[in-house]
Amino acid sequence: MTSTASTSPQRAEGTGFTARHALLLIALLWPAQLLSVIGLLAGNAQSKIALHFHTTQIAWFILVGSLIGAFFTPFAMKAADLYGKRRVMLVLTVLGLIGDLVSALAPNYTALLIGRGVAGFYAPIAALVFAIARDVFPPRLVGPASGLIGGGVGLVALFGPFLSGWLLDDHGWRSVMWFLVAASAVSLALLLAFVPESPVRAERTPMDWAGGLLLGAGITAIVYGVGKGSDWGWTSSAFLAFVIGGAVAITAFVVVESRVAHPLYELSMLSRRSVWSVFLATALLAGTVLSAGTISQLLGLMPKIPTISDGLGFSATKLAWIGAPASVVIVLVAIATGWLARRTDSRLLLAAGALFAAFGYGLSARFHDTVPQLMMVGIVTAVGLGTIVALVPVMVIEVVSPTEQARANGLQNMMQGTLLTVVTQLIFVVLAQDGRVLKGTQFYLDSGFTNGFWLAAGFAAAGLLAVGLIPGLRRLEEARTGEGA
Repeated sequence: MTSTASTSPQRAEGTGFTARHALLLIALLWPAQLLSVIGLLAGNAQSKIALHFHTTQIAWFILVGSLIGAFFTPFAMKAADLYGKRRVMLVLTVLGLIGDLVSALAPNYTALLIGRGVAGFYAPIAALVFAIARDVFPPRLVGPASGLIGGGVGLVALFGPFLSGWLLDDHGWRSVMWFLVAASAVSLALLLAFVPESPVRAERTPMDWAGGLLLGAGITAIVYGVGKGSDWGWTSSAFLAFVIGGAVAITAFVVVESRVAHPLYELSMLSRRSVWSVFLATALLAGTVLSAGTISQLLGLMPKIPTISDGLGFSATKLAWIGAPASVVIVLVAIATGWLARRTDSRLLLAAGALFAAFGYGLSARFHDTVPQLMMVGIVTAVGLGTIVALVPVMVIEVVSPTEQARANGLQNMMQGTLLTVVTQLIFVVLAQDGRVLKGTQFYLDSGFTNGFWLAAGFAAAGLLAVGLIPGLRRLEEARTGEGA
């Protein structure tokens, strides 16, 4: 890959944060955090949607988009290298807008899932946002800007629940879908108006369709098999066929990528310990903290029905007020993390985030029955979440070169999306283990919520162990950035 930009303009521009930089930051923060908005609003809406359509398959309302996103991400990253990051971001946003429209108009659950699947093509946008931020911000602003873009999830966590409460409590679940239509349209307008194209390009090479299809098929088979495991039986031939078949497809993907002239993913990148260890730790931790919110959403919003459902029966607005202190903590911690990342070993920061997340989910497993309990344990996990999401883009920058950035973000995003999907599916399996089905709707008991939190704590602890595999890294301020600033 080569860059067509010189680094001299960035020197001449100076180091100040100008109005243009502020508009650029907003224009990148919005599409990146739209994914968080989608996750939060969809998570809060899923209980009402399950009750409305009388389905036991509500897990797929979120999972279908995640699977499509994981499948499509490598193709989007390759296209970004060839044709420009901004151009691909615009295409993804249009696809997301179409999917949101289909979801808003869906007459049945099948149509709704089709809409969420089309909207899943928007998923690679976050990886492209962080990649283009490295190219278009001046070097000294790359770290703070990346941290703010990643930490913007705190703003979503703060204001999103109140928005969700207003929409769901006053206008129903379909209003959430229409809001996403409007939000996608705003994202498209911001990208068109304020984001310049990155000058970083790769030489034109063929698309590795075989590798992408094998990877997507393998991930989909494993996730589907895990989701059906409790119904089929964990030793059934159907379960084993999907899981083993998925593993074979992924193995074939690795073989194909090692032999084709122009692989979709340069897996040779993973031969460097600094790269694979950072990708493993960040994907595992981010995938865990971004999926674990499903437990709290279902716990708070599912109804209280003796012997049938142990949800707390809160309104979406009440749940928003309960989570507000944690949301403020996420914002503050993410900002502080972005600042500290220039001065402190990022491994120590990530380890601290993993520790807070594991401890917080462990506390949640024990204390989740009253409002004060939910608020206190939420603050503990918020420290971990804010730290982790702010560090993901920073640590990727620390371990790859500018010419590897888009592909590296794509690979990390694919790993994170895969783990997020698998963890989410496992959470639903654990929740439903002792659950009840009434009039075609899946409900959950307290033992399911408890085990779900323990599962999240276990994955966070595994992420903490993975941090120990990361070798010493160069500091953020030593990384080459600002290729097109």
